[in-house]
Amino acid sequence: MDLLWTLIIGLVVGALAKFIMPGRDPGGIIVTILIGIAGAFVARFLGSLLGIYGEGEAAGFIASLLGALLLLFLYRAFTKRTPA
Repeated sequence: MDLLWTLIIGLVVGALAKFIMPGRDPGGIIVTILIGIAGAFVARFLGSLLGIYGEGEAAGFIASLLGALLLLFLYRAFTKRTPA
């Protein structure tokens, strides 16, 4: 159930991250939602390392959003298109 909750939060957070950081992404909204899911997992992992979240506890909405925004920023930085 915890994994499912993290996926659902990630979907919502990915869409919200796209709203907060508008712009053209090489992968579009699908990649942004996948980045949101990954952001939720990153927030969960980092939170457990820092002792914020216990074993089997899902990351919070704000932490997931921050994780997704960070990953979206990094994604855009590494996939920046160069003019031909």
